[in-house]
Amino acid sequence: MKIGIVTDSTSDLPAHLIEEHNIQVVPTILILDGKEYTDGIGISREEFYNRLPSLHASRAPTTAAPSIGDFTTPYETLFSQGCDHIISIHPASQLTAIVNVARQAAQEFQNKVTCVDSGSLSLGLGFQVLAAAEEAEAGLRSALDAIESTRKRLQVSAALDTMEYLKRSGRVPGVVATLGGLLSIKPMIELVDGEVKAIGAVRTTSQADERILKFLLERGDLQRLAILHTNAEPRARNLLNEMMSRSRQSVPRDILFVNVTAVIGTHLGPNGLGFAAIRK
Repeated sequence: MKIGIVTDSTSDLPAHLIEEHNIQVVPTILILDGKEYTDGIGISREEFYNRLPSLHASRAPTTAAPSIGDFTTPYETLFSQGCDHIISIHPASQLTAIVNVARQAAQEFQNKVTCVDSGSLSLGLGFQVLAAAEEAEAGLRSALDAIESTRKRLQVSAALDTMEYLKRSGRVPGVVATLGGLLSIKPMIELVDGEVKAIGAVRTTSQADERILKFLLERGDLQRLAILHTNAEPRARNLLNEMMSRSRQSVPRDILFVNVTAVIGTHLGPNGLGFAAIRK
């Protein structure tokens, strides 16, 4: 059985991995100053994050899920390439409608498309996609088992620079309520099974960096690691350097550095730092 893999642009997978595994990626939508952008086209991530602080709340960017037709096209492409079944893996349904749209599109293909709610975002999703792609030749059951195994060993944590963008988004009221909505703090969050949880707050960037490093080091050896940031690459590089100097654990050979897609960054704000890790 030949298995095809579909995801969307919130998976943040680098282009070389998408090409290597023939992964079909459905772009999500960014709406900025009244103009609609297909994720990754027309505005770079760097430009977006540089503009974001100057946008008043009344002009705050918004995001939208792809259409049913946006999913139908890659499904048809993979079936035309000889695939017998497709696994379509998408971000947490608690945070976005994307996986539900994919499920609607899948209904046209008579049980030949399995849609998976990853319960995550960015490389927390992307690593599940990659696990499925690597096991696809072994068949549907093996690929789905690889997704489940990866999800069980997943940790996604981040330190945001401000509460402002979480408050604007309205996507995670529990975090805002827990931390009191203070704009002066730097919230620490973790994404677990689709739920964004507050795991602390600090006052300074250096304290945030130290806390993120602690979260990264404390839970065991790493199979995969992506350092995530929202236009804060110097902080991301420093995090890796500190991890390498302090860690007594084995570390993955191919560590990814990702400036998180604007579609996610809209709700997080610039200058955030985090990671997605798969433990051994």
